[in-house]
Amino acid sequence: MPQFTTEDLCYLRHGDRQIMARAFKPAGDGPFATFIDLHGGAWNNGDLNDRTGLGEYLAARGYTMVTLNFRHGADGYPTTLADINYGIRWVKTHARELKADPARIAIGGASSGGHLAMLAAMRPNDPRYAAIPLSGADASVKGVFMQWPVINPLSRYRNAIRRSAEPNPPQFSIGMKEKHDTYWHTEAEMAEGNPMLILERGEKVVLPPAVWLQGRPDEVHDYHDPDSSFPGNEPERFVSNYRKAGGEIEIAYFDNAKRNTEVTHQPVADFMAKHIR
Repeated sequence: MPQFTTEDLCYLRHGDRQIMARAFKPAGDGPFATFIDLHGGAWNNGDLNDRTGLGEYLAARGYTMVTLNFRHGADGYPTTLADINYGIRWVKTHARELKADPARIAIGGASSGGHLAMLAAMRPNDPRYAAIPLSGADASVKGVFMQWPVINPLSRYRNAIRRSAEPNPPQFSIGMKEKHDTYWHTEAEMAEGNPMLILERGEKVVLPPAVWLQGRPDEVHDYHDPDSSFPGNEPERFVSNYRKAGGEIEIAYFDNAKRNTEVTHQPVADFMAKHIR
């Protein structure tokens, strides 16, 4: 008997456009604690296939994982958050067919997906994010697991611009300004939909238990923001802010060459076992 099954489902439509989800469901009746996963891609690229390794890993260990596609790229902020907010509610209202336990839901993602996961968790009731009707469930989650998130879109935008002007610019910086401009439109939007600055502004938000898993070396996500007075890099700055605001968060580092292997999959399963019981 297989350890799990995989199913692709349309969870949302915008006109003729189908927005798809992929469910990794353990063998057995369930219901199982569930991880909602969001792919990365600088808010412009990526899809369900990027997250197959993690989905298979979690489902083989008794967790349902539902990875979501969503509007991104030229659709722009905040359409992505509206889809994700709806997606969380959709998972809860379709819990039986997904073998999900609606009372045990966490969310997470990689890179820009990690940013989106935290933003969605912080603001489950934001009227812009909750704009697509679906009754019967709210968009709250029990935890957030971020894998090397772009937690501060504004500082990453400015960092990429600075780095792209170097004599030998790093590959990540080439075209990054344009990706941010396509999705975010303005620096004001990058500051508004920004978990780092949300905390530093003192905005009242929800703070579920969280983990930041960060590879090193990783100049794309682990850098210092010269516009901030905080002495450390962005991961440490966010963790400090989250704790000051009253949230529980851990940070863990790994060898960045081991990204998307068991080294980065197992901590997600460990988080689910600890917090999503």
